[in-house]
Amino acid sequence: MAEPIISGETAEQMDNLFDEKEREAEEKVEAALFISGRFLNVQELIMLTDINPIMLKEILKRLEKKHAIGAIQIVNRNNSWKMDVAEKYNYMVNKLATGSTEFTKAEQETLAVIAYKQPIKQSVVIKIRGNKAYDHIKKFVELGLVQSKKVGHTNDLNLSEEFYEYFSVQKKTITGEDDETSDSLLSDERKNDKQEKVTNANREKEFEEIKEKEEVNRESNIQ
Repeated sequence: MAEPIISGETAEQMDNLFDEKEREAEEKVEAALFISGRFLNVQELIMLTDINPIMLKEILKRLEKKHAIGAIQIVNRNNSWKMDVAEKYNYMVNKLATGSTEFTKAEQETLAVIAYKQPIKQSVVIKIRGNKAYDHIKKFVELGLVQSKKVGHTNDLNLSEEFYEYFSVQKKTITGEDDETSDSLLSDERKNDKQEKVTNANREKEFEEIKEKEEVNRESNIQ
């Protein structure tokens, strides 16, 4: 009887070697997501880890399942992945960070314009923020944070539901439905505008009262 080409011991060693390589590959992907601090698509992960696409997608599924429960989760949005803290711990992140490391200051300012003025035409955003905003808007749409709808020669831009989930903010905070919350988040410029309107309204009221008094005095003198 011919001996097997691969002995049981050799097969076991090969299995162990395969398992070890799989663990190393999984650790590579996990490390890439941890270090990046932003969403990475398949192409970026392949470039960083040198893992073939089929194995990479299997690893991502395992990591999503592995981190489904716990303080750290793997978030999949539009075929891009990011390691992030669980939603219930977002309040800690907000205390520690003043801005998102995933977006540059310029991108944050463009997103703020869209959030403040939505619905807003893309052409208007470009006029306010310059041509660099084209790339910003493209990124926001790809991440699912902004919805873009073709209208005429431009696009209408609105915040998506993913935006509110991503930044852990309630819709009424952005739309201003809750006056108290909205007012607390207004920029200094908007607060000044609001105060100026109130001041002008008070001045108009005082002016009307003075006119009424003058009219009453005039009528009294005539009598």
